Amino acid sequence: MSEDRIPMTREGFDKLKTELDKLSSVDMIEITRRVAAARDLGDLSENAEYHAAREDQGILQARIDAMRAKLARALIIDVSSLPKDVAVFGSKVTVRETDSDDEEEFHLVGPGEDDPYKNKILISSPIGQGLLGKKVGDIAEVSAPSGIIKFKILKIEMNLQ
Repeated sequence: MSEDRIPMTREGFDKLKTELDKLSSVDMIEITRRVAAARDLGDLSENAEYHAAREDQGILQARIDAMRAKLARALIIDVSSLPKDVAVFGSKVTVRETDSDDEEEFHLVGPGEDDPYKNKILISSPIGQGLLGKKVGDIAEVSAPSGIIKFKILKIEMNLQ
């Protein structure tokens, strides 16, 4: 069973790798110290500090495992080789919501590069999926809990930062 590759830029890959290195070394060592210190307090069956530290350790290990899986499936994309007139990974897409005339700009990115506060959205998100493959003038339909949102594509440019 082959898993889907995860597109990301070199910068996004490096950012995830740096975060993984910090989690694996600095953060995991700190939690391991907390577990050891709590263990030294005595009876583990009634030791809340020990159980909390072990739970934190498990959560951190799950994050590390998930991040390693993402990096293992990474497909580094050179955005300069992608089409400039179609919404694709790396595009900056300006849209107008057809119901409200509100304009928004979305940067279509991969894991590690997403930042909703800067409108950097995952290509796998509902909006990202709705925009992929669209050209200027097209209408993108996005399913939302409130119903279908329609965006008119106003402008597409490559986000080469």
